[in-house]
Amino acid sequence: MEEERARRVVETLRGRNVFAHVKLPQAGITQYGIRVVLPDGREAIWDNDGTAGLEAQIMRNGILVGYVASIPDSENYGDGQIVEAIATADYDRPVGRSRPSTPRLPTGRPPQTQGRPAATLAQRLKSTFKG
Repeated sequence: MEEERARRVVETLRGRNVFAHVKLPQAGITQYGIRVVLPDGREAIWDNDGTAGLEAQIMRNGILVGYVASIPDSENYGDGQIVEAIATADYDRPVGRSRPSTPRLPTGRPPQTQGRPAATLAQRLKSTFKG
C-alpha cells in the first residue's frame, strides 16, 4: 500500500473510532501498512508484507498469535472497501488448530468407540494375576 493511501485509510478508520496508525515500511519492504490496536492488547498489522491481497497478522508483544486470512479479490478494493474490511474484521475468530480435537481416521470420521467402558487398573491387574 502506498503511503498516501495508508494515511487516507487510517484517517477514515479513526473517524469510525478504530485506533489505527500508519505502519512504516520495514527493511527490504517498500509497502506501508496499517496497525490497528485492539482492546485486549493485541495489534493487527494489515498489508505490510508487500502482497497484493488484504490480510493481517495479529501480534501480542511482538509474537504472532493469529491472522486474518487474505480476503479474496481485495487487491482491487478501493479505500472504502479497505476501511470496511479492517473495521469489521473478526479478530477473535479461530484460524485453525495444529491437530484435531478428536482423533480421526484417514476417512476423516472419528473412530467408533466400544460400548463397554475401559477396564480400571484394578480390574486389569486382577485378570493378569489370576492364579
